[in-house]
Amino acid sequence: MRPRWITALLLALLAVVHADIWWGRGSVFQVEALRRELAELEQANEVARARNERLAAEVRDLQTGLETVEEIARQELGMVKPNEIFVHIQVPAAAREGGTSSASGAAAPAPPR
Repeated sequence: MRPRWITALLLALLAVVHADIWWGRGSVFQVEALRRELAELEQANEVARARNERLAAEVRDLQTGLETVEEIARQELGMVKPNEIFVHIQVPAAAREGGTSSASGAAAPAPPR
């Protein structure tokens, strides 16, 4: 018959290993917290990636043609071409909140004289 101290020693070692798994470095709780943090960081990266793609597309548009520059100048600066009249239609706030699209500034050719 084996001594009882071997059984006690093995149970003690099992308890130490079990405690290390639950509360030690690399424990179940720490791994779960790291997984949650990783998911949040991946989501933030995806948002940043989409923003970067939009900005890169805008830069390509600005580098390749004048249409984007002209559009920005018309919308943000109110610039018009020669022989054009700038017409801005303001939609009441109640109509905008109702889901109807608002008309922004538009340039129309000047009437012949």
